Amino acid sequence: MRTAKDKFRAFAYGEQGEPKERPRVGLALAGGFARGIAHIGVLRVLREAGIPIDCVAGTSVGALIAVGYCAGASLDLLTEVGASTSFTDFGRWTPSWLGLATNQRMEKYIARFTPVKTFEELQTPLAIATTDITAGVSVYYSHGLIAPPLRASCAYPGLFVPIQFEGRTLVDGFLTAPVPVEGALLLGADIIIAVYLESGNIEEPRTFTDVLSRSFNIIQRHGDLAWRTQADIIIEPDVKNFVWDDFTKTPDMVAAGEAAALAALPEIRALLQGEKRDSAA
Repeated sequence: MRTAKDKFRAFAYGEQGEPKERPRVGLALAGGFARGIAHIGVLRVLREAGIPIDCVAGTSVGALIAVGYCAGASLDLLTEVGASTSFTDFGRWTPSWLGLATNQRMEKYIARFTPVKTFEELQTPLAIATTDITAGVSVYYSHGLIAPPLRASCAYPGLFVPIQFEGRTLVDGFLTAPVPVEGALLLGADIIIAVYLESGNIEEPRTFTDVLSRSFNIIQRHGDLAWRTQADIIIEPDVKNFVWDDFTKTPDMVAAGEAAALAALPEIRALLQGEKRDSAA
């Protein structure tokens, strides 16, 4: 397996030692419901530091934030929308055999920060991770309509009704791609910066959704961690003590993302300059 330094060298020089175009940098944004607001802080720091982002892959809320970013929406607007968000902005309680709610309202929710409706209209290439619940595999979307794959990527099993799209029954990408590094690779990324949102159990579960959320958090911690071996840089905002649906803490979660990204900047810059990172030794 090539190290990060090997990747840089392969792109920095041709066979005759002539300089070539820099490696393509991809960003992989994890799911985490309200905790995903931290992604905005990460994006802000990377933008202000001049770190190039050539493509983005997102799971669940990571996909939602990525849509706004790739569409060119201002990070201030994304923060403002996040701070004013409540469950009923994108979910409606409609108990059925397949879920307790529908997230159809998400189509109107997206319009709060961008009029873009297709992947082809985006300024930055995007891949949205979903899970085919019948086949049990990841399915990435990067062409056509954005809303159906986005709704699917955010369709938390048991809470939201699955999405029927292009002959598949789709649910949250979190199940098979908690951090969608594979999506960034599919978009041609050579170097991948992954943003992981670990959750914590700060108190006893009190509701059905608490139990459901904790269950998937446990699966995430003990599940497939292959994405860690594929990512070159991993940014981990400290969001463990934020409740899964508390959008009122938006400023604090953005700050957590900023702090984590600032801490990772030296490693990111070293990688882009072709220096070897510690874990690639």
